[in-house]
Amino acid sequence: MKASIILLLVTSLAATPATADLVKKSSSGICHDRHSSWFERTKNYTEFGSLAACLETGGRLPRDYAGPGVRSGTSAQAAMGEAQREGRAFSRIYNREDYNHWLDRDSDCQDERHELLIDSSLTSVTFRDRNQCYVDTGLWYDPYTDRKYSKSSDLHIDHIVSLKFAHERGAHSWPPQLKERFANDRQNLIVTEAGANMSKSAHGPSAWLPPNQQYRCTFLAKFDAIMEKYQLEYQAREKRVINRMKNACGG
Repeated sequence: MKASIILLLVTSLAATPATADLVKKSSSGICHDRHSSWFERTKNYTEFGSLAACLETGGRLPRDYAGPGVRSGTSAQAAMGEAQREGRAFSRIYNREDYNHWLDRDSDCQDERHELLIDSSLTSVTFRDRNQCYVDTGLWYDPYTDRKYSKSSDLHIDHIVSLKFAHERGAHSWPPQLKERFANDRQNLIVTEAGANMSKSAHGPSAWLPPNQQYRCTFLAKFDAIMEKYQLEYQAREKRVINRMKNACGG
């Protein structure tokens, strides 16, 4: 698995950027791609093959930049500020749609979410529709809350390592195939109560742990295994906290 991931990454990074991907870093340190109103007017610049590459050298986005992946109401400058506060390099703005998830692999109308609900239910499931595409009831154990639930509407499918968390720790540079594989990897998916999933949001173990204390070390081990599987890198501050937690768990 690791070898195939590395191959995909190398193939992606080795590709020659198209002219449309040209980014100009001005003498004042501002990164202009073709969505910047100053792109054509910038004559004295250092050339980069992507906006991420320019920003990772300390460049800044133009004020009010709104290129691809910037959803309505999302501030690129705010995203850069968030990266600075977290002590990481700003790569590119996270867009959940870049991570193609909830696929219907076998074209049976049941996407990955409902396939997982079927496979993880402790009893036979019922469906909301005649074609049996959408699961309605069953019986699911949620290790985050240490409770059982019978209505699928009470549940979410959590990415143990969230898409946003992964994006900000290396996944932003992945090719689409690898992003899709990560977003649908069963090892990284778990059925949990909706409120627990919303509480977790995009946090990692250094900022959030399941309310079920008996599951916390297991959660940490699962999270860490996904990070290693996809060769994602913790931030230095996170790594120090997580190493202490692993030691406390005896790992």
